[in-house]
Amino acid sequence: MTEAKICGIKNQSDVEIVNELKPDYIGFVFAKSKRQVTLEKARELGEMLDRNIKKVGVFVNETPEKVSEIAKACSLHILQFHGTETPAYCKSFKGYEIWKSFVGDENIFENIKKYQGAVDAFLVDSSVPGSGKKFDWNHIKGLPESYKIILAGGLSPENVAEAVKTVKPQVVDVSSGVEGENGKSREKVEKFIEGVRLHG
Repeated sequence: MTEAKICGIKNQSDVEIVNELKPDYIGFVFAKSKRQVTLEKARELGEMLDRNIKKVGVFVNETPEKVSEIAKACSLHILQFHGTETPAYCKSFKGYEIWKSFVGDENIFENIKKYQGAVDAFLVDSSVPGSGKKFDWNHIKGLPESYKIILAGGLSPENVAEAVKTVKPQVVDVSSGVEGENGKSREKVEKFIEGVRLHG
């Protein structure tokens, strides 16, 4: 069963949408981004969030101390790393599920191998995370079924069913693909989750 993650939650309206539609995960972006939130904002929004939805913190080359401070204050369940974090860095966090991002290119197998045993899941994205650009899914065909794969990059309500059927990831991760004018679009989030649940 493929699960859904709605990333880039940044205001109360976003929280109300996910509380109603119930994805499996939401993401708070703590790295530089137009969807970046502060520790205080993420904590405030997290307290409004349905308890069954898991909170993922997205970081890029942050100090371990800062990651730990944010993770504890915001009661995060999962730490997602998008920079040049090493296997040793990823292994240093105890009590959290760890997701590490990789670019979905021809070097994906080689790059993922280095992180076996250091992370819980491999997030495969386009070369420009958050850009809404899709990568060639053929690059990740043949990854061992024992790997937990989170598929990101250019996903939308229109192509998520195809993504689920083609790649069979454990999780699909969307951000810009479900944006509205001032945050998430309820209609797009609903269609996205529907596409996942119907075909996953």
